[in-house]
Amino acid sequence: MNKYFITGIGTGIGKTLVSAILTEKLKADYWKPIQSGDLETSDSITINSLVSNSRTVIHPESYRLTQPLSPHLSARLDGIEIDLNQINLPETNNNLIIEGAGGLMVPLNETELIVDLIKKLEVEVILVSQNYLGSINHTLLSVNLLRQYEIPVKGIIFNGTENEETERYILQYTKIKKLGYIPGLDQIDKAHIASAGENIVI
Repeated sequence: MNKYFITGIGTGIGKTLVSAILTEKLKADYWKPIQSGDLETSDSITINSLVSNSRTVIHPESYRLTQPLSPHLSARLDGIEIDLNQINLPETNNNLIIEGAGGLMVPLNETELIVDLIKKLEVEVILVSQNYLGSINHTLLSVNLLRQYEIPVKGIIFNGTENEETERYILQYTKIKKLGYIPGLDQIDKAHIASAGENIVI
């Protein structure tokens, strides 16, 4: 079974949306290792509300932090420190979608970042890129960091406003496969999440 870590080129670029689409498309399990803030409307709760299949299992977070801040600071305010040794893949016989927090360089404690967590879990990455001015730079920086850490990349999913030239340049420079494009959805519900999966080849 495949395990994919969904990370993005920044914060607020559609990781949860893409995670929901992939979870439904693959009828996969879902796991958010670290939830920082918004516990009553967490990403796990959002995913659960958007998948239609009966196979998906939502696995509990390893850390549930109360403040909507960088995980390292939210943990400090909660009086704890995030320990990567305490974050282990859930046991499942199903495909697994793992959603990160923010981008690759988001700090988890004083010395470790999201990218260190991905390396520790030994899973493939699916990188979410959103088309905006500066996204080529952010995407290439993200890809270079993943390569520096020798983390395998399954492919890139583009989200939001389509920009053919931006996508072309990123793909030809990185030589990474485009898995799909998610247009701006008029509505985010179970039906639209299910149909959006048709735009992704994985």
